[in-house]
Amino acid sequence: MGHEGNVIDELVTDHREVEDIFGRIAALPSGDKDRKVYTDQATMELVRHSVAEEAYLYPAVREHVPNGDAMADKEIEDHSRAEQIMKDLEDCDADDPEFDRLIGMLMNEIRSHVADEEENLFPKLRAACPADALDDLGDKVRMAKKVAPTRPHPSAPDKPPANKLLAPGAGLVDRLRDALTGRGKPV
Repeated sequence: MGHEGNVIDELVTDHREVEDIFGRIAALPSGDKDRKVYTDQATMELVRHSVAEEAYLYPAVREHVPNGDAMADKEIEDHSRAEQIMKDLEDCDADDPEFDRLIGMLMNEIRSHVADEEENLFPKLRAACPADALDDLGDKVRMAKKVAPTRPHPSAPDKPPANKLLAPGAGLVDRLRDALTGRGKPV
């Protein structure tokens, strides 16, 4: 799918791409090694997406949306739960008995988070934030995803400015590790 447009369009496109990967995982039988490959792909997309949201989307929600602090804090908590599940999945092979339980938990967590963002947060942000600011945020999110980490780092900062300072370095190391191991390569 193409990535362009305002921040909401960008993030909804990400949501659909991850849901497509989840569908591929669910279509394979338990224990199939490709379930791990797809899970790594989903993790890479989710981590980049989350880092970009934490760096740019949630600060905008705090600034523009009434009760934005509480909304942003809730979304960051969702990210923390998902990131811990992804971290636990890193050490599981597809034939590990824990794998199916963890990927099911991750899918449920992400689907709930996506529904909340798309039904509540995004409409409120669209109503409260000028269109040109949403477009600018879309550009910033796309740039952030290019340098963001691709592996879960549950103890990393999730609020500016520390997250904006540390994410590119972690991202560089993660992408190097991915290249050396072949992690996330298409099936």
